[in-house]
Amino acid sequence: MTDWVQDLIAQSGYLGVFLLMFLETVFPPIPSEIIMSMAGLQAAKGGFSLTGVILVGSAGAMLGNFFWYGAARALGMARLKPLIERYGRWLTMDWNEVVRGERWFMRHGYLFVFIGRMLPTVRSLVSLPAGLMRMRLAPFLAWSSLGTIGWSAMLAIGGWVLGTRFAEMEAWLGVGSTLVVLALAAFYLWRLISWRPSR
Repeated sequence: MTDWVQDLIAQSGYLGVFLLMFLETVFPPIPSEIIMSMAGLQAAKGGFSLTGVILVGSAGAMLGNFFWYGAARALGMARLKPLIERYGRWLTMDWNEVVRGERWFMRHGYLFVFIGRMLPTVRSLVSLPAGLMRMRLAPFLAWSSLGTIGWSAMLAIGGWVLGTRFAEMEAWLGVGSTLVVLALAAFYLWRLISWRPSR
């Protein structure tokens, strides 16, 4: 997979970085850890500008973020309620929990969006609650952009600095992403076993 991403970026340039990051956000076939790190490695070889790689990769991810925000906003809370009532057991939440979550999001939503954009796996899901809770578009785009640029810059600079030691970085990032996924899966299983609807 790494060789394929490297070849695509080398052949397609900034457009390849943009499209890969967009696809990774909408339907994550390839982790951003590989895309942006490989783009940073290409920048270190002199093929691209490091700043350009960061900005183009962030723009592609932000287009995907906006796609999910728009989809969730179109669904809305009113359409969500029947889904929660029908599938609440498997979603491990009932409508009272959704209402409490909405209150929490109204107070801390901007921080959630900013930090969430820099967490593996979670970063692709942040747009959904923001859209459902109808977070204002301008703050959503601003805080999402800051978090996304921070994440993209960290990965691209890592690839640029490590250069030929990219395999080491990829291994550590792979372990980190796997741990996040396992933690989320364990949390879901715990919720599934222990969850009871509130009264």
